[in-house]
Amino acid sequence: MSAAQAPVRTERAGRVLRVTMSRAPVNALDGALLEALNAALDAASSDDDVSVLHLRSALRVFSAGADLALMHQTIATAAGREQMLGVVARMQQLNARLEAAPVLTLAEIGGAALGGGFELALACDLRIAAHEARIGLPEAGLGLLAAAGGTQRLTRLVGPGLARRLILGAETLDGASAERLGLVQWALPRAELEDGARALADRLAATPRHALAAAKRCIGAALDGTRDGYAEELEHTRALYADPRTQALVAAFAARSAR
Repeated sequence: MSAAQAPVRTERAGRVLRVTMSRAPVNALDGALLEALNAALDAASSDDDVSVLHLRSALRVFSAGADLALMHQTIATAAGREQMLGVVARMQQLNARLEAAPVLTLAEIGGAALGGGFELALACDLRIAAHEARIGLPEAGLGLLAAAGGTQRLTRLVGPGLARRLILGAETLDGASAERLGLVQWALPRAELEDGARALADRLAATPRHALAAAKRCIGAALDGTRDGYAEELEHTRALYADPRTQALVAAFAARSAR
């Protein structure tokens, strides 16, 4: 497959790895795109000099989710249904990896992020959207379920009441409304989104990767009733105190403060 045909392009900019989806026409999440996204995540996770994975799209949409053409062709038979269920399981696996990645993940949503496309964005730590974007989990309207983690992550993010409204009502929102309701953390006019997202990614990348990873794990503990988040805070703090990178940063800050 040539670079022009690749479903994902990656670009390193300082401590940011920009991952741009380009599977025309709508970044439908098929096996090839999922494989490419997993490879990009591998590259970011294995490079200690990368702090932020910035996920975006080269197309007018962020991602329209699962490949409905493929679904239409397969779900009429038992074998086909199992094949499609395997794709959904791979989407779940990718989203779980994004959520647990040792880097901060940022989704830039310039156009439609629907169904599996929004589930992909929900797995990222942070989301910035265009005011004009269309965002939601409309699967119920097609007799389907947001099964790549959408029912779980959206409920944890905004609470059960709003999640029921959006999921059971198959509701889609524009980016400005999504920001007001907490589905995304920032929203900008589309003309300002690319520059705003790049500036945000660059600012976030200034935070040391090892501190970001520890903070992510502790936030995860807060959402998991089986884990002792306070104990994990102490565990990670002990490790950070002993880390030469933290020691150097604290020493430099103390020196500046003493001037």
